[in-house]
Amino acid sequence: MDEQIMRGRVYGADHDDPEAGRRHGRAYVDLVGGPLDGLFLDVTGWTAEQLRDGVALATELARHGPGGRALYRPRTGDPRRFDWEGDSP
Repeated sequence: MDEQIMRGRVYGADHDDPEAGRRHGRAYVDLVGGPLDGLFLDVTGWTAEQLRDGVALATELARHGPGGRALYRPRTGDPRRFDWEGDSP
C-alpha cells in the first residue's frame, strides 16, 4: 500500500474508508518506525498496564508476511508515541 495513503490513518481501519483518520473523543498513540510507521493506534479504554506493555499488531507488511506481527512499545519520556521494536511470526 502506498505510504502516503497510510500516513495519518488509524491502524485497523478499512483501507477504502474515506474517514479512516482519528475521531473526536478517542485516545490515540502514534506508531513510529517499522511497517506501520505513520499510523495511529486507538488506545481508548486501555489500562495503564496495557499502555506500559505495548502491543503486537498483526500486519502483512512485517518481515514474516501474513500472520506476522509488528511489535511496538511506548517511547521513554513520550508515551504518546509507540516505537517499533521488531517483528514476530
